[in-house]
Amino acid sequence: MNKCKYFLFSILILISGSFFKLSAQSESGYTEVIILHTNDMHAKIDNMAKLAYLADSLRSTHDYVYLVSAGDNFTGNPVVDMVEDKGYPMIDLMNRCRFNLSAVGNHEFDLGQEKLNARVSQAEFPFISCNIDASGAQFRQPEPFYLLKAGKWEIPFLSIIQLGEDGLPDSHPSRLEGLKFWDGITKAKEYTWLKSKYGMLIGLTHLGVEGDEPLAKAMPEFDLIIGGHSHTTMTKPMMAGDVMIVQAGSGLRNVGKVTLRIKDGKIAERNYELISLASLQGYDKNIQALIEKYNDNEELNKPVGVAVEPIEGEHELGSLMTDAITRRLGVDFAFQNIGGIRISSLPAGEIKLKDIYRFDPFGNMVVIYKMNLEEITSLICNAFNRGKQLDLETSGLTYTVVTGQDGLCREIEILDMKGFSLDPDHEYTVGINSYIAASYKFDHRDSGTTSYLTSAQALIEYLQEVGQVNYSGVKRIDVK
Repeated sequence: MNKCKYFLFSILILISGSFFKLSAQSESGYTEVIILHTNDMHAKIDNMAKLAYLADSLRSTHDYVYLVSAGDNFTGNPVVDMVEDKGYPMIDLMNRCRFNLSAVGNHEFDLGQEKLNARVSQAEFPFISCNIDASGAQFRQPEPFYLLKAGKWEIPFLSIIQLGEDGLPDSHPSRLEGLKFWDGITKAKEYTWLKSKYGMLIGLTHLGVEGDEPLAKAMPEFDLIIGGHSHTTMTKPMMAGDVMIVQAGSGLRNVGKVTLRIKDGKIAERNYELISLASLQGYDKNIQALIEKYNDNEELNKPVGVAVEPIEGEHELGSLMTDAITRRLGVDFAFQNIGGIRISSLPAGEIKLKDIYRFDPFGNMVVIYKMNLEEITSLICNAFNRGKQLDLETSGLTYTVVTGQDGLCREIEILDMKGFSLDPDHEYTVGINSYIAASYKFDHRDSGTTSYLTSAQALIEYLQEVGQVNYSGVKRIDVK
């Protein structure tokens, strides 16, 4: 076959293939939509090339493929969080993967409002949230919802950000200055008209599964809720009435795939699959090259100390972290919230600068309080009661929480490192990070003094000072 005939034959094949595809869709009356979703990526970029490959592969065979994030794109990887243009590598890679939409998560604010505005401006996709009032803040007001189009249909996505007991997202309060937040469910109910107008409604939320389920019960108008915040890996969807709830874990280990079939302007079918990105063989070579460039940060590869044995779990890691504070700042005791420990282990061998910033990425300063035994007990007990579980790792003392039948803290048994009880009449110096100082409720007469040393920097200086550390088997806190 000569080139001219081959060209004409190829055109006929393409036309006939397209005609068959359109005819099949027309005959069935269905429009198929694929939504790939991530959540809580926390700046983990190593699987971005695989994500791009998966999305592009689906785009090559399906007309309507969307890629969305349920928030917390930042905080957790120093090659993203600690560069001069903080957070930009993540936005760059998300743009190259052709994300269509992102929720605003609580850790988006870790960048600070000025940096977050810059990242949102650079993004080739919108960030949305319905319960943020930015009218008095530096952060630019996000839209509450966004429409993604699939042929003649428009699909509304409505977003909601998580709020803690203090009515704020879980970020340092200093980064939320001027922002106000509405109750998520109450505000979301103002948008039930989206379902009436467009025939369908999808939630792109950052509430956690524990928030998505009551949202679904309060708003059965949702067809689907794509969630984040709780880092829940869901191999099967959760059903709350007729509302499907999905979430894909964290750290970009997985991507969720929801396939919708729309008929007569309504979602007639929903199917869900969780895809492990490690299982994919293909990847986008250009994006992989860019990932390797971002990862090749000479400064962050510098060693700061050595772990004689692996440092594993929150007790060993938390003890290391708090010992750094007592050693560098000369305080009697130190406390670190377990939620602020962002890795699960450090291997034996060299501890590098980038390991520290993965361990403690928040940039929280250490605040020093003068506290008596009653106030220290209040701090530990109130922290425990936040989730009815151990929450504060410590240095300089050991403690055991004694609970009542309701699971709440009833009393605290506290001993110093020599096994003696603390003096109830003595005033001790206590170091805690500025997130705990601003977000936790506890009794304290002293307003606290900011040391202007971050907990991460204290850890770096501690390791540089002592050289080698061994925390194998260290555990200072317990509950009974």
